[in-house]
Amino acid sequence: MPENPLPGRWRALAVCMAAGVMIFIDVSIVNVALPSFQTGLGAAPSELSWIVAGYTLAFGIALVPGGRLGDSRGRKKMFIVGLVLFALASVAAGLAMTPLWLVVARLAQGIAGGLLNPQLLGLIQQMFSGSERGTAFGVFGAVNASSTAIGPLVGGLLIEAGGPEFGWRLVFLVNLPFALLALVLAPRLLPADPPREERSTQVSLDPVGAGLLALSVVAVLLPLVLADRDPAGAPWWTIAIGAVFLAVFVWWERRYAARGGDPLANGRVLRSPGYVLGSSLGTIYMAGSTAIFFVLTVYFQQGLGYSALEAGAASLPYAVGSAIAAAIGGRIVGRFGRPLVVAGTVVMAVGIVSTLLIVRGETGPMVGLLTAGPLFLSGIGSGLVITPNQALTLQEVPTDEGGTAAGMQQTAQRIGSSIGIALVASVFFTVLASSGRDYGAALSTGMLVITAFVVAAFALGVGDLLRGRRRSTPSSSKTNTKDDQLDDEQPGADDRHCDRAHASSGRTHAGHTYH
Repeated sequence: MPENPLPGRWRALAVCMAAGVMIFIDVSIVNVALPSFQTGLGAAPSELSWIVAGYTLAFGIALVPGGRLGDSRGRKKMFIVGLVLFALASVAAGLAMTPLWLVVARLAQGIAGGLLNPQLLGLIQQMFSGSERGTAFGVFGAVNASSTAIGPLVGGLLIEAGGPEFGWRLVFLVNLPFALLALVLAPRLLPADPPREERSTQVSLDPVGAGLLALSVVAVLLPLVLADRDPAGAPWWTIAIGAVFLAVFVWWERRYAARGGDPLANGRVLRSPGYVLGSSLGTIYMAGSTAIFFVLTVYFQQGLGYSALEAGAASLPYAVGSAIAAAIGGRIVGRFGRPLVVAGTVVMAVGIVSTLLIVRGETGPMVGLLTAGPLFLSGIGSGLVITPNQALTLQEVPTDEGGTAAGMQQTAQRIGSSIGIALVASVFFTVLASSGRDYGAALSTGMLVITAFVVAAFALGVGDLLRGRRRSTPSSSKTNTKDDQLDDEQPGADDRHCDRAHASSGRTHAGHTYH
């Protein structure tokens, strides 16, 4: 803990979470409103896809530039800007008179959400340290999980209250109370932005790099976010274009850095201990865990005939377990470190396999009740992975790069989530068609694919633990001592020692050494 922790940091966190509820709930709340968009607005199937996919695409595009803007222009300032934009876009969506109007409003919502999300994580990085930072990330994870999970329930209740003609408008207008509360409290409770000379990015926001990255993200995400509705009709060819844009982005970033610029993919972030490993593990894991809600929703509603409200209730145990474990995991990650994440993947896998076995043996309406326990266990495992891994990944990232680092991490996870949903959906519907509409077989196969992603994340975590154990052997320690002595004799040794001191300081704050 720092000697003078920021006063009012927990109240400031509450303001951040009020904004977080909006952007997280909007990921899932519109799914139950799709029939109402057709009834009340006359939206065509292609327009429905864009109402859902537009938010996801715009969100993914804005994450990294949003993080860089917060680091360079001030997180408090960009938080307020993003909040105002999100509120205005929500009002525009709620007042939409045509499907095109609603699609454009959803794109604006996604951009505002992508601008807001890195500020939340960057502010946590800025306001908290040591064990408190893990606890704060736990709160963030719990709010994320619970808001995303209750979205369909809230949406179902609002549509029932407002009817098919007006209820879908309430799905968007429900954001206003949270936005107004955060707007009133943010100027007073959020920490002041540091003076311009103390911020990280002084030269440029790297607009060329931001544009290239945005084009690559759009090209990769576009077919993935559309595939869950029409896998055969998704424009898969754009992924190759995305790979080209990504290669050009990497080339530009190296050239920009060589010319003395401050590239979007900052080397200080990528070299932070555990950042690449944590981001990779999180991306692989999210590819599996995000797809759970998709296959369960289709199974409960189309396979068992549940209403949207019943399907949301049947999936709720997973969300409850995830929210509880996220809060606990954030508090104890400083004590257990990476082994906690690895244990979480094991718990998650056990819960998924248990759910799979129940579905294969029972096809009646009681399945939702019978799977409550295994889904709760899966949620516990998920909460022990996502939040602790978030804290470990950003553990030693320089505070002034926290927003950029969070944006890069979230973008990778967004792509991973889309890949997972596209793959699981493709397998699910293929088995469904070949098995004579056997929803149990389709769900079981989809769950196996999800388990494969979780096992891959487990293997990556175990590999990191084994590498860390080898690095901590006595012979390794002796070698490091000799290297340190050689450093003292080399030019620039002072700079390297400063870097090590910085990393050591980060580890001391957490009370644990992370690899």
